[in-house]
Amino acid sequence: MNGQPEVAAVVVTYNRLELLERVLDALESQTYPVGRVYVIDNASTDGTSEYLASRRWKRPASVITARVNTGGAGGFTRGIEAAAAGGADMFWLMDDDTLPHPDALEKLVEAYARSTGMRGKAPSFACSQVLWSDGSLCEMNNPEPTWDWSRPLAAGGTWLDVQSCSFVSCLVSREAVRSVGLPYREYFIWYDDAEYTLRLSKWSPGIFVPESRVTHLLASNRGVNWGDVTADNIWKFEYGMRNQVSAAWSLRRPHIAVVLAENVIGQMRGSGVPAPLRLRLLRAACRGLFFHPKRRYLRS
Repeated sequence: MNGQPEVAAVVVTYNRLELLERVLDALESQTYPVGRVYVIDNASTDGTSEYLASRRWKRPASVITARVNTGGAGGFTRGIEAAAAGGADMFWLMDDDTLPHPDALEKLVEAYARSTGMRGKAPSFACSQVLWSDGSLCEMNNPEPTWDWSRPLAAGGTWLDVQSCSFVSCLVSREAVRSVGLPYREYFIWYDDAEYTLRLSKWSPGIFVPESRVTHLLASNRGVNWGDVTADNIWKFEYGMRNQVSAAWSLRRPHIAVVLAENVIGQMRGSGVPAPLRLRLLRAACRGLFFHPKRRYLRS
């Protein structure tokens, strides 16, 4: 990249029009202007399509409407492909409930450039500090540090080295995507972001930039807890179980499965999750042993 990189924002949405409006307003008000906003509408039925068609955009925008809901994983994959075809240097990934603060992108780009100069190689991604609506730390979106996470601090940097993060404000370089491929769209939802950033960090570590802040507009500030499984939400946990086991295999990181087992056993103890639901999760874990999506790469 020569000069200032062109950044494309990729937002995946499904039936959350009220939140989406706030997110798009925030993207159009960044101190570092977004080159183009790509909105992937996952077959919403709440008027999102009509709103996007009539919106008065302040920045260049492209709307991609899926015929069926492809989940976050499918949406981000499609958005990255479209943004790459449009010539973007970097892809800023976020859900439709991510509210970036005005200088969030500016801080990410600055830290990315400084880290590149300091290390001699660009990080594969840069992620923001994710806060909840009351300003406290968002429990669901804590990046995972590398073993030597403080190395940049010792060299005068203001960021930390990380090996994974969520797709709640994750800035990924085109070069990194070319090197490791696209996210696995078959994951649909849950752990697609963790698997992808872990894969990216094998090429080059990512960085966590505390000065870049976004607010995650969740209804409650609670991370994933296997003791919360119910008949209504188990479908999400089944995806998470399958995908995490699959990632442990594909990334050659067995400890992912070990940590998963520890969390499931510990969090379910005394939770009252019925035996039939526990059996469904066990079956999902077994499916993950044989679930290996094909890696796909950018065409250009």
